[in-house]
Amino acid sequence: MPENRLFDNTEIAFQLKSDSELERAYFLFKMISHQPLVRIGTAATNFALKAHLPVEGLIRSTVFDHFCGGVNEDDCLPVIDKMYTKRVCSVLDFSVEGKEEEEAFDSAVEKTLKIIRFADEKEAMPIAVFKPTGFGRFYLYQKKGEGKPFTQEEENEWGRVINRFDKVCRLAKERDVEILIDGEESWMQDAADDLCEDMMRRYNKDIPIVYNTLQLYRWDRLDYLKELYSRAKRDGFTIGVKIVRGAYMEKERDRAEEKGYDSPICATKEATDINFNTTLEYILKRLDILSVFIGTHNEQSCYQAMELMDQLNIAKNDNRVWFGQLYGMSDHISFNLASEGYNVAKYVPFGPVKDVMPYLIRRAEENTSVAGQTSRELNLLKQEKERRKI
Repeated sequence: MPENRLFDNTEIAFQLKSDSELERAYFLFKMISHQPLVRIGTAATNFALKAHLPVEGLIRSTVFDHFCGGVNEDDCLPVIDKMYTKRVCSVLDFSVEGKEEEEAFDSAVEKTLKIIRFADEKEAMPIAVFKPTGFGRFYLYQKKGEGKPFTQEEENEWGRVINRFDKVCRLAKERDVEILIDGEESWMQDAADDLCEDMMRRYNKDIPIVYNTLQLYRWDRLDYLKELYSRAKRDGFTIGVKIVRGAYMEKERDRAEEKGYDSPICATKEATDINFNTTLEYILKRLDILSVFIGTHNEQSCYQAMELMDQLNIAKNDNRVWFGQLYGMSDHISFNLASEGYNVAKYVPFGPVKDVMPYLIRRAEENTSVAGQTSRELNLLKQEKERRKI
């Protein structure tokens, strides 16, 4: 059974941070811990970028460099190589959001293909990722999921979405690079789930290459996984899943209330935690055809995974089990797990500063709303500053 103090080791957690980087991280989390400041900062940043004020340099040297790998793939190389010296892998995440044109979708596909080729040549990058709405319009997924008939034009457009998924998953299979497909809002997810399953049937014949994402603040996701598992058993394909707690809670609850349906979100934080940990256990006991990417910043879930792996005699470096955290956060989890020999990958967002701002703003807002997350980061950074006496 793992010692439940592993994540307190700040020397290992921040071993790659210089004194000045440690100071910057402390300053950033201190700022993020003040909700009003985050709101004001968000509004001011949005205004400054829209008004083309010269703030990119300031953003770049503070929040951007802390949470992002760079503005393009090559820019991320020093970050990737540095983390890999401590056996922490990278998942390059092109974090440009909210584009709705065909041209933008094609360009996102090209970017993802480029990352897969890039990953194929680097041991430090065994995994790639994309968002369904990076490859097609949100409205289209929603309409498809609701079973409403498409117009001929929409039918053609949906055909292009399927082709984009297929192109990326096919190359991932050829290059043996696992591909994570992010989860999004529940009212578009049914169509994305069906597409992901189609790709698994095509490309997960022997080992999982295609991974769908389960957002486990949704109370229906474990049932969905159980049904998928029985179909995979019956039809002879394997399943890759990334499990996370979820990222659209307020939006989900507001829409359910507005439209008058039951919220798909667990009633309490405790219920979400139970759902996450139960699903984790379900998967680890079925690695015959399941593989998992455990995307969490929750220490208890990580300890539980380690304990279960120990009990079930799953080797720490078994490729069917990966742990993942976001770059710039939870280094005390990532680097301590890697130092113990577990498979760990950081999501490394990148893209032009202006285009990545919505992602960064969401990160800051998430941090202020997750009680305890920011104060834990601050305490650990303070502890390490004390240890180094800076």
